[in-house]
Amino acid sequence: MSYFRNFPDVFYKFGNEANSDLVQDLALYIDVVDQLKDEVSVYIDYYIQDGERPDQLSYRLYNTPNHHWTFYMMNDKIRERGWPISNIELIKKAKNLYNLTTLTTRTRLYDKFKVGQVIQGLQSGATATIDHRHLDLGQLIIRDISSNFIVGEQVSSENEFGEIELITIQSLSEEYNSAHHYVDGNNQIVDIDPEVGPGALLNEITYLDRLISQNNELKQIRVIRPTAIDTVVESFREALRL
Repeated sequence: MSYFRNFPDVFYKFGNEANSDLVQDLALYIDVVDQLKDEVSVYIDYYIQDGERPDQLSYRLYNTPNHHWTFYMMNDKIRERGWPISNIELIKKAKNLYNLTTLTTRTRLYDKFKVGQVIQGLQSGATATIDHRHLDLGQLIIRDISSNFIVGEQVSSENEFGEIELITIQSLSEEYNSAHHYVDGNNQIVDIDPEVGPGALLNEITYLDRLISQNNELKQIRVIRPTAIDTVVESFREALRL
């Protein structure tokens, strides 16, 4: 990568080796770009397009792909959290991270239907195992589903004492499409009573919605103006040589 090309070499001892090796000092940090982050004359705001890569943006702005590293230096959020991914990749990520099924009930759960219990639909005959729970939302996250459950049916499970427990399914969805939390009209997170539900005045934010929002936050960045890029890059390289 061109970013590391001008980094100086240092002697470094790896592990318990007796001799030191000459390697690039990749830990070196130069704050030349950091000092320019808030200089209005040096930067412009930019919104990263869906699927746009750092090298593509560098070429679009500067006619070279080699200044992609300046985007990370100018923006702490993408330096810390990474470059935003495309919508297609985002959906794949959501399905991979949250790949189970969410069963929601209005029945109190804190003292029943515990992790590891096997459940069975009394109408559908479907079975599954409880993987984890979100008691504040009335959710059971289930795996190893044998067939489709039916919304509105009762589900039974035998607890550790041999007692049969019952709940009613309020809704079913893929985990990534289930509620992560609820917000009010001011977009503030609010708690709900899981035995009552969120009501009509609250908005559901799913796991996928949350990932989309986090990804979109990364798209609004500051970039160095094309008229200033050569001066900034040369100042950075000069600082490396000091």
